[in-house]
Amino acid sequence: MTRVAVVDIGTNSTRLLIADVDAGARDLAELDRRSIVTRLGEGVDATGALGDAPRERVFAALAQYAQAIEEHAAAATTAVMTSAVRDAANGRAFAEAVRERYGLEARTLSGDEEARLTYLGATAARNDGAGARLLVIDIGGGSTELVVGEGGEVAFHVSTQVGVVRHSERHLHSDPPARAELDALAADAGPALAAAVPEAERAHVTAAVAVAGTATQCAGIDLGGRTAAVEGHRLSVPRLEAMLEELAALPLEQRREVPGLDPDRAPTIVAGVVILTRALAAFDLGEVEVSDRDILWGAALELAHDSPGH
Repeated sequence: MTRVAVVDIGTNSTRLLIADVDAGARDLAELDRRSIVTRLGEGVDATGALGDAPRERVFAALAQYAQAIEEHAAAATTAVMTSAVRDAANGRAFAEAVRERYGLEARTLSGDEEARLTYLGATAARNDGAGARLLVIDIGGGSTELVVGEGGEVAFHVSTQVGVVRHSERHLHSDPPARAELDALAADAGPALAAAVPEAERAHVTAAVAVAGTATQCAGIDLGGRTAAVEGHRLSVPRLEAMLEELAALPLEQRREVPGLDPDRAPTIVAGVVILTRALAAFDLGEVEVSDRDILWGAALELAHDSPGH
């Protein structure tokens, strides 16, 4: 067993996983898991740079996480950064600040690396039969990863410029959002997701797993707030469409009070549900399975495997 700590600095949230990992068995025991909505990607789509206030929100979260990492005496640590940092003109300087201030080996992942680690995390505990072609959907703040694989191996992956922060900022300007705004968001996201995956890859997918905030929040809402039961929860497309209608009809302050929804994710959940339904439509799938085993799991497994002494 190797004790590792992984921080995921995403476009919408900054998350921590501390775990004891058995890399050989592709399994881990979570010791501490946290998520803080920091909105690092706020304004990046328009300005091309990380703003001062979003960076300070991330630094405040990292200060809390650094203390937890020290208390658990993790043998190996890493921070992975994704779409917002990749896209920002000052992303490299931000990564250097993370290294210097918090002692985390900060890696800005390419879209390909992000997809590979996401698939590794989502499939680590699965035992799909031979010939089962699986789609993993990872909806983030600035990008959505679509990964197709079989038997634990990635066959196709793509990182799209479709994300809940990016597309909320582009399209949802009313409170609650107007029907025309929702339609415009779907008309932007849907074709972008479909065009990103060749028809030959889409045709053979038999099932989908969705990871990250949008999916786990939808499961939490569907379960009436019983968030401990989100792993493996299934959501049909009709249920997601009904959930979208319910959420989009509420002003933001009322949306924050929906059972099972993190109030800090209320500003972006509507865009998230639109993107999730459009992703499923691109593959002609009628339901999705939710998992909280995502890029944090994948990065933890890889970190333990690469640690000295493994």
